[in-house]
Amino acid sequence: MTESNGNGYRVGIDIGGTFTDVVLVNEQTGSVGVVKVPTVPADPSEGFLHGLNDALRDFGVDPKHISFLVHGTTIATNTIIQGHGAKAGLITSEGFSDILEIAYQTRPVLYDIFYDKPKPLVPRHMCVGVPERMSPTGEVIVPLDAAAVESAARRLLASGAAAIVVAFLHSYRNPAHERAAAEMIARIAPDLPVVTSAEVCPEYREYPRTSTAAVNAVLLPKVAPYISRLEERLQERAVSTPLHLMTSSGGIATSQIAKRFPVHLVESGPAAGVIGASFVAEDLHDERLSRRILALDIGGTTAKASLIDDGMPALADEFEVGAAAVATSTAGRGQGYPIKMPVINLVEIGAGGGSIAYIDPGGALAVGPESAGADPGPACYGKGGTHPTITDANLALGLLNPEYFLGGTFRLHAGLAREAIEREVAGPLRTGVEEAAQMIIDIANAKMVAALQLVSVRRGIDPREYALVPSGGAGPLHAMAIARQLGVSTVVIPPTPGLNSALGLLATDVKHEIVHPLFRPTLDIDRNVFVDLLKEMERKGRQLLGTEKVEGEGIAFLHEAEVCYAGQNYPLRVAVDPAGDASIETLSTRFRELHRSRYGFASETEPTMLLNLRTTAIGRVERPRLNRLEAGGVDPADARKQVRRVFFGGDVECPAYDRERLKAGNEIIGPAIIEQMDTTTVLPPEASARVHESGSLIVTLGAVQ
Repeated sequence: MTESNGNGYRVGIDIGGTFTDVVLVNEQTGSVGVVKVPTVPADPSEGFLHGLNDALRDFGVDPKHISFLVHGTTIATNTIIQGHGAKAGLITSEGFSDILEIAYQTRPVLYDIFYDKPKPLVPRHMCVGVPERMSPTGEVIVPLDAAAVESAARRLLASGAAAIVVAFLHSYRNPAHERAAAEMIARIAPDLPVVTSAEVCPEYREYPRTSTAAVNAVLLPKVAPYISRLEERLQERAVSTPLHLMTSSGGIATSQIAKRFPVHLVESGPAAGVIGASFVAEDLHDERLSRRILALDIGGTTAKASLIDDGMPALADEFEVGAAAVATSTAGRGQGYPIKMPVINLVEIGAGGGSIAYIDPGGALAVGPESAGADPGPACYGKGGTHPTITDANLALGLLNPEYFLGGTFRLHAGLAREAIEREVAGPLRTGVEEAAQMIIDIANAKMVAALQLVSVRRGIDPREYALVPSGGAGPLHAMAIARQLGVSTVVIPPTPGLNSALGLLATDVKHEIVHPLFRPTLDIDRNVFVDLLKEMERKGRQLLGTEKVEGEGIAFLHEAEVCYAGQNYPLRVAVDPAGDASIETLSTRFRELHRSRYGFASETEPTMLLNLRTTAIGRVERPRLNRLEAGGVDPADARKQVRRVFFGGDVECPAYDRERLKAGNEIIGPAIIEQMDTTTVLPPEASARVHESGSLIVTLGAVQ
């Protein structure tokens, strides 16, 4: 990829636990440049800038020609998981200062008597109640006590609060008291971040709303300076385009929005991987392969699984972040701190290339969740790591070429990998190194299969009707074995799987969700009031998008109503057409159809309630147009590199191919290895791959059980 004057470049930079990935797309030619550098855990921005500098240098791109820059980051997630958030205080309604301490009364495992709830983000002594009260309909019952607010603020400041949360009862219906309290605190401490719950999460349910605001507050003093520092260093490099960041819902937001609401970034990186998988499938222009997708992103630290129907990733309305980040629709409550906002519904597990294999106290082999990370990394990196990892196991089996890791820029040490496996796994289990390595891979694959079943089988969905799209540096290594266990017959390997999350950053839109609570019987709502509400929500959406320079035909809206049966706790989202003449009258009908589809039954007589109206304001971003491969014949002989011995249950002479030399129409019959800079694709026996003109490999598995 070379520069020609006047070309614009779209850049996506994704920071993972082990590697930082950079993708540049030439807007005129569609050519793609990729760079992969180690993540710097102590300061992720260093990896960001190192990767960007390498990409600009390697491909001869002038920073002034960067027209669009998107960043996916784990800084928000890691700040919470590692307990490094800022010290925050909470001012709440009198009598409710224990809300974070009480949390939910449920637990992830019902009969686990040793379960301990996560330690509250805001400790009890930093939570203060003040006299005030709103009714559920938004009328003032008890006026706000200004003196009590000022006293509480001074007390929290004296205790070292770096941010303050204001979360009052029923503020989602009337935020006046929260706003007044925030203004009082601002007069006392003008530079102190103050977070009001109604601004961050204007929805009912007191605990998740307060928790969401608390997460935002502990992130603000940590994440906002990180983003500001990135912006300054980009300006120093003459990058003038605004910085955008990926959000948990699969959209993007400007840095200004991200600095105010860093809670939106908690699932930033994983969301990008799902969007990337969807984009790759759409680029095939084959409805059979793009409509139903199982996305599996296996990085250096974790594996993420998600499901995509009709090009739309499944969304959850709430998730929790603690020891990990999980959507509450696929996991039990009580694992972390609730965040009440849209998130791509995925399951994340501790199984990546750096996941450590060990013998547990019971004498059984286990893999993960502990990871060797980027430093020191797996034993085969030769950087001081001594524990065997999944990467070491793949190397010991001959699946990885030690001389061609990261395109030959990083040499792996097979001897160190074998020594670690022998010492910590094969020796204790009294088996050979190859057999022990295969056991490590089998256990890791089983965990990933279980994750994919959580987003499919556990929701009543047959995974055999879907195509698997693996990404991440380790995705194509494990994909075929995982697909076979699921009964999936087709696997789509993206052109750059190891950098697919970075590509996904460039394939999504600016998104903002506006919520208006109603809490009324559906049939009691006047249609004119309903339509006026939707218009007002559209106005707010246009205003938000206008601050991000999105205007005119680039704006679209998605309207949804949250409907449930009267007396139910949890609603379903029903699409709303504000232009339709019978939009109100048909809401109940649509809800019942959706309820029947989702749960297998629906009552035709029970009345329904409309809880919330939701409008997603979408600012369309131009998708990258990728170039197509040159056509070739069926025979891939021109791309053949070598033949080497690989362990497939026994030693097999296996041809290896250079993916960059493959042409559209080439077909490869397994067993075979396909190597490229960012990953290695393993084709087991009875599998075949066809090279699509988009650059993707369409793998068909034989003998799927």
